[in-house]
Amino acid sequence: MTDTCPIETLRTILVATDGSLHSEKALHEAINLAKSCGSKLYVMSVVEVNPEYEALAPQIVEKADEETKVFLDAAQKCAEREQVSCNSIVHRGEDPAHFIIEEAERLKADMIVMGKHGRNLMLRKLFVGSVTAKVISHAHCKVLVVPN
Repeated sequence: MTDTCPIETLRTILVATDGSLHSEKALHEAINLAKSCGSKLYVMSVVEVNPEYEALAPQIVEKADEETKVFLDAAQKCAEREQVSCNSIVHRGEDPAHFIIEEAERLKADMIVMGKHGRNLMLRKLFVGSVTAKVISHAHCKVLVVPN
């Protein structure tokens, strides 16, 4: 039995994760919301790389790719245990917010779910991370920010 969906139309949810504790909480919230609403869930991550970084440290980029695959696979399994339909998406590039916004538009997502802060604490704003702040200000759909 599913709970009542708190939002009228929530067919597609995109949850952005980087494997951090903050985004893990956002993932669990997105799974619960998708289960309550019967929504399709997409879990995505952006491996932050640039051409110079890839050329100088390919082994570090490869390790980041492997870590990303591990936590996206775990996210999918977590969703499946809750009987939520889930697909994973990976992008590689320099601007995670751009990829999140672009993917939400492509999927026609009704909501983006993300944590307040991710791994990059050096870029943290006062109350929300810089990626989260950019997504909030540029997304075409609702954005749910899950606190720690």
